[in-house]
Amino acid sequence: MTRELTSLIEQATGAKIRNLSRLAGGSIAEVWRADLEDGRVCVAKLGQTGSSLPLEGWMLDYLKSHSRLPVPAVLHASENLLLLDYIESGDPLDARAQYHAAELLAELHGITAQQFGFERDTVIGGLLQPNSPSPSWIEFFRDRRLLYMARRAFDEGSFPGALLVRIENLAEKLDRFLTEPDAPSLIHGDMWGGNVLCWKGRIAGFIDPAIYYADPEIELAFSTLFSTFGNSFFARYRELRPIRSGFFEIRRDLYNLYPLLVHVRLFGSGYVAQVADTLQRFGF
Repeated sequence: MTRELTSLIEQATGAKIRNLSRLAGGSIAEVWRADLEDGRVCVAKLGQTGSSLPLEGWMLDYLKSHSRLPVPAVLHASENLLLLDYIESGDPLDARAQYHAAELLAELHGITAQQFGFERDTVIGGLLQPNSPSPSWIEFFRDRRLLYMARRAFDEGSFPGALLVRIENLAEKLDRFLTEPDAPSLIHGDMWGGNVLCWKGRIAGFIDPAIYYADPEIELAFSTLFSTFGNSFFARYRELRPIRSGFFEIRRDLYNLYPLLVHVRLFGSGYVAQVADTLQRFGF
């Protein structure tokens, strides 16, 4: 594998590799660090035919060209290899870094579009995210996020039929809990700690995006699901953008049904109980 990878990287960069080492993470794809003889350092993600690596590269390029969010530059993108600039990181996501993250994401969420969704479908964790545009956020979240992911999980055998019925019953009554936001906002879309790179109390970069235009509250909700951000983040974010009342009490858990369903499909039934608990909390 390393010989094949070395050949791919050297062809893509036009430089010889001085050292190749495996990086931690990479639950969806193998990730390597490549130190080149010309002094450059790259990150290489391996894929196979039909992989989403070209789309991942396209999303990173979109963020770089449409926002000031720090993301790695894409050096090469094909189905078998995504090559990115290496970003120095490894420090904890401490209070200072969370303060910086709030500033970056508040600015990102200020980038708006006419409709919810995106110009093309994207992926989250390698799973398709349908993004056909809609003028209604409630309709978009219902059909292209909640119902789509639950039905795919059921079709694949990882989600019980009884829970799917409960999801469908909730979907019919989303307007009890959700209101339309002021405008569709650009979001990163996969805001867990592994996708946030920190260095010396600052955010060095965000990786593995799952972008589309959404209610930014779905991004804020995801950031709490696995305790990515806490009080330092939200205190600074609130200074820059308002968070509507009822988010922490109601909408956060509702929006987190979507990443939980993603995790059901990616990692199995361990997340099904969390989906069931959330549905019960909302009376379904």
